[in-house]
Amino acid sequence: MREIPWEQPFADRFQSREAELKQLFYALYPNDEQAFSYFADMLYRTYQQRSPALRRLDAQREEKPSWYKGRDLVGMQLYVKAFAGTLRGVREKLDYLQEAGVNYLHLMPLLESPEGRSDGGYAVSDFRKVQPELGTMEDLAALAEDCHGRGMAVCLDFVMNHTSEDHEWARRAKAGDRACRERYFFYDDWEIPIRFERTVPQVFPTTAPGNFTWNQEAGKVVMTTFYPYQWDLNYCNPTVFNDMTENMLYLCNQGVDVIRLDAVPYIWKELGTNCRNLPQVHSLVRLMRMACEIVCPGTLLLGEVVMEPSKVVPYFGTMDKPECHLLYNVTTMASTWHTVATKDVRLLRHQLGQVFALPKEYGFLNYLRCHDDIGWGLDYGFLRWFGTEEVPHKKFLNDYLTGMWLGSPARGELYNNDPRLGDARLCGTTASLCGVELARERENTELLDWALRLDEMLHAYIFTLSGLPVLYSGDEIARQNDYTYHNDPLKAEDSRWIHRGDMDWEAAEKRRDPETPEGRIFTALRRLEQLRAEHRVFDGAADVWIVDTRDDSVLGIGRYYRGEKLVALFNFSQEEKTVSACELGEFRDLLTGEKADKCRVRLPSGGFRWLLCDFARECQG
Repeated sequence: MREIPWEQPFADRFQSREAELKQLFYALYPNDEQAFSYFADMLYRTYQQRSPALRRLDAQREEKPSWYKGRDLVGMQLYVKAFAGTLRGVREKLDYLQEAGVNYLHLMPLLESPEGRSDGGYAVSDFRKVQPELGTMEDLAALAEDCHGRGMAVCLDFVMNHTSEDHEWARRAKAGDRACRERYFFYDDWEIPIRFERTVPQVFPTTAPGNFTWNQEAGKVVMTTFYPYQWDLNYCNPTVFNDMTENMLYLCNQGVDVIRLDAVPYIWKELGTNCRNLPQVHSLVRLMRMACEIVCPGTLLLGEVVMEPSKVVPYFGTMDKPECHLLYNVTTMASTWHTVATKDVRLLRHQLGQVFALPKEYGFLNYLRCHDDIGWGLDYGFLRWFGTEEVPHKKFLNDYLTGMWLGSPARGELYNNDPRLGDARLCGTTASLCGVELARERENTELLDWALRLDEMLHAYIFTLSGLPVLYSGDEIARQNDYTYHNDPLKAEDSRWIHRGDMDWEAAEKRRDPETPEGRIFTALRRLEQLRAEHRVFDGAADVWIVDTRDDSVLGIGRYYRGEKLVALFNFSQEEKTVSACELGEFRDLLTGEKADKCRVRLPSGGFRWLLCDFARECQG
């Protein structure tokens, strides 16, 4: 036990975790007692800097540690500049967000980064400053305080794998500062980088090939896994871990409730490996989890692990040694858009069956669209059972969702297209990928009705899944693709800006008119959110299973919790379907209140039904 006059409850929190902290820390940094002592003192320093209001919030959440697993949370992801110009502008729009039912606000990267060399804010030059055009750190803290007053949580990206080449550490490294060079991966020549390249895949083979860049200023080769202006941090150096953890806790002390760990699988590098998901990564995440539990226990860690399920799930850790509180349900998202294109739910059933079999303690963040592209990391081993091969199937999906496939109503654009590999990823808003854009262009009311119905059905589907549903800004009003990025030289090469466009506030004014596409979607989503919050069957503790619909174009999901059973049916085909839900109980349509015939459930094309059985009510009847 350390002889330091630590105040409560910090001392108890630290001492209960001290043995594991030391075990993990010394395994990564053998016998570096000085670095560990600095780490412990840093935790106490950041604890002392935490405001009384945030400590009270910590205490509330410690009493209810599952506060984020309920059925009342609905998230929205947005870029501050695109949504409202500045952080103060976002504060002025909180009424709108509450009207939309949002109580989890994910602010996209907003820390200081160089214009034109930031990858959308993911090349941070100062972790303690907000991008000046967006406001100040004081503005961020004020926004978080306002959100807390409204019962809203705030999520912020923490870019932990790398810094901008303009960061102070990088600038000093370029000038020859040895200590700063040790924070990165510097090499005098290409011998070791070439050895790395033999086993390390490329993230962006067309736009940023390779994993290393020659820096003329330093006269060295530097590791740059993502882009040449993003320098990988060397977490083999305990100073890097200590300082980056302090940067993370600094953001928590501004009122950030959820830290999104960006590109977390990449943070530990080792020659001869693929530098992905190495065991040391999990040790680092576990250490960061415990750091938060000690300093700011009301804070959550959201892991960005955009990989297949076998690589994603380990980032939850174990029941006794947890890592991330939440993870992205990325494979389900990709499988969902595969199903939109193929009208075949078999892969989605298979994928969801794996998710439903996981412990209920695991919390996923569910979404249709986000700031990033859609990558086709599907289970091709499963698809081969149906004669589907990876390369031609990826081409079909991209052709369909860009509208190149005959008869497709979707409108999207390719990202990072590599014709040599027959591979590409996809960009576009939910509405445009569903066909709303094409229908409005052609003034085709029948197609528009179908596209909006599909849009609503997809949102009902993510509200049905256990976890935290997150909307992408503009999806609540069926916002279409924004092609103006083609005219901006700083964005034109990155098609992800097609769905990162400015919020259309004129369109948002139509949200209360159900005769408009904006009003129809806004009203529909709000109704779904309210029903989800009202009924205990949507609770994260519910049992969830696949319902056999005997139709490969109709997905069935069952839920049960404390006397309520839900059967949710989703028709991905372009034809009306009638299916049977072979489940015990008498059901009513949750949206209309009408009694439902479970043996003959009619589903319009692109439509869905939420059927509820309340066994307690049946017994009373």
